[in-house]
Amino acid sequence: MYLLLSIILATILGFFLMLDPLIGGVIAFGIIGGCLFRGVYLLNVIRQQVAPIRPKSDKVQETYETYLKEREKERSI
Repeated sequence: MYLLLSIILATILGFFLMLDPLIGGVIAFGIIGGCLFRGVYLLNVIRQQVAPIRPKSDKVQETYETYLKEREKERSI
């Protein structure tokens, strides 16, 4: 049923797009703009859901890495 409704709506939309260039342009711009905004919104939602999953930086590991870098600098001098 949903497929039939989609086909009918797409046919009506295609008719309006071919009817008048101004009306067709406005509808086409609305469709493209709506899809772009929806895509940006979905990317934002995905980022918010994935961000808490990322591992946080470990202070001990960072300090150890800085120590190793400083030690390498001292040895190279």
